[in-house]
Amino acid sequence: MLHTSDLPASRETTSGTFADDTATHEDPTIASLNLQEHLHTIEKWLKKRKIKVNESKSSHMMFTLRKGRCPAVNINQTTVLQTEVVKYLGRHFNCRLNWKEHIARKRKQIDSKTKEINWLIGKKSHLSTENKSLIYKAVINPIWSCGIELLGCASKSNTVTKQRS
Repeated sequence: MLHTSDLPASRETTSGTFADDTATHEDPTIASLNLQEHLHTIEKWLKKRKIKVNESKSSHMMFTLRKGRCPAVNINQTTVLQTEVVKYLGRHFNCRLNWKEHIARKRKQIDSKTKEINWLIGKKSHLSTENKSLIYKAVINPIWSCGIELLGCASKSNTVTKQRS
């Protein structure tokens, strides 16, 4: 088990539960500089504890409605991939925080799972409606439940996607 209670902190960045860093500044250049400085501190902390970071699993995202990108940041001299969508704790965040990507991926996952179990819950199935409902609640409903709290912040056009299920 890895304990990160003494993970170096910075006034310019906020560390998440899994040592993911989020720069907090309106200017993307300053945000990236703050983040890079914090990453250097974390690199030293990791080296001291002989912990190897998997740079390929790291990503760098700027949450904004503006166009453009932040300057790149590095971990152990490896450039961190800049992305517009990232999966974090089962939720898909995009750079505009509109939940469109999360809802679309969940919709696709439900469609796929529904096809897999159609022989059990479809019209030709001989199961009772009660048993079909139990299967739906056990297999399909948990897919929507992961991240359900995000739907309150989603646009009307995105929630319509969910309602079609």
